Amino acid sequence: MSELTQHHLQRFGALKADRGNWNQQWEEAAARILPAHVNSFYGTGSMTAGAKNTEQQYDSTAAFAAQRFSSVIESLATPQSAIWHRLVPTDKTLTRNRSVRMFFDDLSDLLFSYRYRPVGNFVGNSQQVYLGLGCYGNGVVYVDQPDNERGLRYRNIHLGEAYFAENHAGIVDTLYRLFELTAKQMVQQFGAAVPDAVKAAAAEPTQSNKKFEVLHCVYPREDHNPMRMDGAGKKFASLYIAPIDQSLMREGGFDTFPFAIARYTQASGEIYGRGPAQWVLPAIKVLNEEKRTVLKQGHRVVDPVLLAHDDGTLGSFSMKAGALNPGGVSKEGRLLVQPLPTGNIAIGDKLMQMEKDVINDAFLITLFQILIDSPQMTATEVLERAREKGMLLAPTAGRLQAEFLGPLIERELALMAAQGIWPSNMPAILRGGEVEFKIEYDSPMSRMQRAEKAGGFMRALDMAANYAKNTMDPAPLDFFNFDVAMPEILDINGCPTAWTRSIEDVLALREERAEAVQQQQMIDAAPAMASVAKSIPQQGQPA
Repeated sequence: MSELTQHHLQRFGALKADRGNWNQQWEEAAARILPAHVNSFYGTGSMTAGAKNTEQQYDSTAAFAAQRFSSVIESLATPQSAIWHRLVPTDKTLTRNRSVRMFFDDLSDLLFSYRYRPVGNFVGNSQQVYLGLGCYGNGVVYVDQPDNERGLRYRNIHLGEAYFAENHAGIVDTLYRLFELTAKQMVQQFGAAVPDAVKAAAAEPTQSNKKFEVLHCVYPREDHNPMRMDGAGKKFASLYIAPIDQSLMREGGFDTFPFAIARYTQASGEIYGRGPAQWVLPAIKVLNEEKRTVLKQGHRVVDPVLLAHDDGTLGSFSMKAGALNPGGVSKEGRLLVQPLPTGNIAIGDKLMQMEKDVINDAFLITLFQILIDSPQMTATEVLERAREKGMLLAPTAGRLQAEFLGPLIERELALMAAQGIWPSNMPAILRGGEVEFKIEYDSPMSRMQRAEKAGGFMRALDMAANYAKNTMDPAPLDFFNFDVAMPEILDINGCPTAWTRSIEDVLALREERAEAVQQQQMIDAAPAMASVAKSIPQQGQPA
């Protein structure tokens, strides 16, 4: 055991101890939302693959809400069917250069092309990140290059394997991952550097699938030397340690942090995030207990407990359909056997619905029932609703873009540049230096955030139109520059560019319309002009 591996094993032990309280919360959430993850937060080997683990899950509301939450976040932040971000130069003077704009457009298209290739599996892994964001408040994805080809590859890292550490600015720049590989897999990945016990197991056919722990440590390198070509020349160090004998199996590095980490909300002084499931975990627990009680009560209603007089005549009482039970009534017709009174199930349903509403609110489900519940709305009302949703989603969108999507895109571009797959049309003005760019998000979530401007415009326009209608004075409408406002409103509402006209086409259409109006006026005025011409004496004729 070297001093280096001993240091990182000790640091990992400290990170593991600091996460003890979180493990308990995440296990409670998993037992009621994602039973497949039960026992996955207490270290490797504690989870049994394929186990049902549904003993504590009586109600599926939270489970369905978490799945829908994942779909909602994906459709709002990274929709598969849309270009949800653009790359633009940071320098505003460069945005006026057509070749620069074309290069960044091509770079954006190329990035989306590699991101959504089947070998990358971005969609499947990002959905798992969003699911973890809803259930545990944290999501981790690892981005690297495919083994045998150029491109991008994504892998969701289960939160139970990941241990974070922040820098002084509160940004996660260190991640320790403890996971398991079979002996055969370890030899395939690390070769002769694996411990002797792993080599021996891999050599035995009956032992080759035996699992061993691997600790992957990624952290900023303090002795970073950009002039070196080995791992010491990388900004982030990468160590693979075998805890079984505390040996170092591989040492390398990354130019950029290879993990993109999403945190839903974060309390002061805490490293890990808190998600909707943590906010409403009491409601989820209460709903499960209510469901269990209502099920028992419903069972009593359907198959009631019977109360009978103890006179020895009902010993052979039968509950079969069509059965005859002598002695069940007195000779006066009074019932001698009666069901045990049960509670009011309707009250139980009402209490359960209260908890379901809280859970669905936390997972953003009810936020997107607006158009379903109120389909008959004016354009202004739709914009107002979008503005309201944008205000409610602003904290989620801002954190997701700044902490998850931004670092993810920077990691993707760095990998593409290292593989030499950037567009070939880089302008000379960008060569010879670092290409500085910024990310402009164009997802439905970002458009909701921008809906405030469109909503304000429509509110003011309604007021001006009402004033003009009531006073017959159109002067207030002169303040509205529709040529500037309409393109932005179309963009905010996600209208495809191909469905709209350019400003040049609009001006040409207006010119054609003006010419048509002028021609029609001339046609309409022709009879009057002809009659006037007849009434004017021609030259040489008497008046």
